[in-house]
This record gives sequence, C-alpha cells and structure tokens, in this order.
Amino acid sequence: MEDTLTPRERVLKLLHGEKVDRPPIFSGMGNVIKPVFDKYGIQFSKVHRDPELMAKAAGGMYREFGFEGVVVPFDLGVEAEVLGAKMNFYDGVEGILYPTVKEKSVKDADDVHIPDDLEHAGRMPVVLGAIKALRRDLGNDVAIGVYVLGPFTLAGQVKELDALYEESFLEPEKTGKLIEKLSDFIIRTFKIYQAAGADYFTLREMGGTSDVMSPRSFKSLIKPHLKRILAEMPHPSILHICGDTNTIITDMAECGADAVSVDHKNRLVETRQKLGPKAIILGNFDPIKVLHKGAAQDVGPAVLESLKNGANAVWPGCDIWPEVPKENMEALMTALKSAKLTVAWR
Repeated sequence: MEDTLTPRERVLKLLHGEKVDRPPIFSGMGNVIKPVFDKYGIQFSKVHRDPELMAKAAGGMYREFGFEGVVVPFDLGVEAEVLGAKMNFYDGVEGILYPTVKEKSVKDADDVHIPDDLEHAGRMPVVLGAIKALRRDLGNDVAIGVYVLGPFTLAGQVKELDALYEESFLEPEKTGKLIEKLSDFIIRTFKIYQAAGADYFTLREMGGTSDVMSPRSFKSLIKPHLKRILAEMPHPSILHICGDTNTIITDMAECGADAVSVDHKNRLVETRQKLGPKAIILGNFDPIKVLHKGAAQDVGPAVLESLKNGANAVWPGCDIWPEVPKENMEALMTALKSAKLTVAWR
C-alpha cells in the first residue's frame, strides 16, 4: 500500500470528508507512551508545565513511531486550573500519575470567572507554547490536535461531582446555567488554540456517557450546549463521548461535529447503520485491553475489526495509556501496512 499523502494531509482530508489514500492512524486524545519519555529523559510529572518538554514528548510519537496526530495537552486539568481549581502534579513521584484536581473552585454558575487575559491564565501558556513548538519542529508534516473537556465534564472538574449529579437531577436549570457559562469558556479556549496553530479539535464530553446519565437527560441538559459549542468552535471538529453511546449516537451526530468518536463499548456496526455511509466515525478498539494489556499479535486484528465494523480511521476508543509496550505500539503502526486490508475503504 503506497502512501501518497503526508500524515497531516491524510488526517485533515479525512476529517473534511475528502478521499484519502488509506485510513490514518491518529487520535484526538492523550497518546504519549513511556518509551518516548524514557528515550528523551522526560519526567512525567514535569511535562505538564513545560511547553518545550510537552512538545518534545508529543512529537516523539510521530518521530519514534510515525503516529499521524500529535496531541496536547496530556491531562484533563488544564481548563479547571484556569478557572481556579488547585492541581496536584505529584512532584517527586516516580512512574505515571496524571495531575488531578485537589481543590474545586465552583459551587454554582456565579462562581465561574473567565479570565479576560485567557491566553496567559493558568497553564494556557504551556499548551499554547507546545502547539507553537510542535509546528516549529515538525513543520507541516504532521497534524496537531488539541482537546477541551465538554461543559458537563468540565463542570465535574470544577464542582464537587456528587453535588453536580444531584443538582442535575433535582434542579437541572441550575446545572444548565453553569454549563452555559462553561460553554462560553470552552469556545474561547478552542479559538485560542486554533490561533496558536492547532489543526483539529476534539470536544471530550465523557461525563455525558449513557453509563452515568440517561439518554433523556443527555438530550435535554447537555445536547443543546454541545450544539452551540460545535457551531462556534473551529473545524475540523470531533465529538467524543465514552461508554456505550449507541442510545445517544444519533443525538451526538446531530450536535454538528465533523466526526464522532466512540469507545470500545459502542457497537460500531449498529452505529454505522444508524449514521449512514457518509458519517465520519472514529474508534473504537480498546486502548487498555488490546493495546496496553494485550499481546502484540492481537493488536492488528483488533484494529482491522474496527475498520471492518465501520470506523473511518485507526483511532483508539480513548486515551492511549502511557505504559503501552513499545512492541504493541509498533504493531499498531504496522497494522495496515503488514496486513491485507480486507475492508472496503470508504
């Protein structure tokens, strides 16, 4: 199979609904693994606060493996920190521990204060610096992706989760006001990332999964805000929701993203049938069971199964866990090149 496009061309053409030479291998979520950190001598706890280290680690996935999308940031706390939450970066801890929110900042919508100088708030300069460094170092060869949490998921980062779920059930109008203000912030953040040079944009609304929220609540409480965000955020846009999304997949598509991303719990054949042949569907092989804990020889078949079932790209169902073995990552990258592609490519 001859490659006739650069990785960046392949990714962006696919997301714009154009014909490509083969399925791209990329993600819109976290995808840096420990062999890259080890090779470059980067300590995981420090990479989240240094733009050059962040860019070096993200770019390493392309340099070392040929992964076709480099993505920043790596943790889910950037937006919450900008809005006043306190983070724990686990300084001095060996191994892989993602930063987590240790102190929430919001009780209701009136507590949301979006900085006027958003580009310089919290760790925004780190992410923006990493985007610019990636473009400087990689040129136009590889696509640069960014992600921002969806409004309900972000609400769970800045407000106590139990209180959020109770309020969303008993007083949904209050939760609606909160996520409306957070939606304003999300739109601004995406546009700032675009101005810095990002190529594609993933909205991650993990908190809207049917595993924890009824389809009815998703449709009434979350969907209107996702539609608004996706109408105003840059393109190409991707909407990702974890868990079994088959009951809300039509609603997801109606939110207006250029592509939808689903995880391994999604029944991909059913999703393709519901959304039709023209929809761009990303996913859904299991990044933990298959890529992290599975054997290298099992990676290729799992990837090809996702394509056969309706996926448009080799795209993991969620973040690639940093402790994925090198040989499994190599197997992922060779999945389409070493195995005969038996699916009809759309």
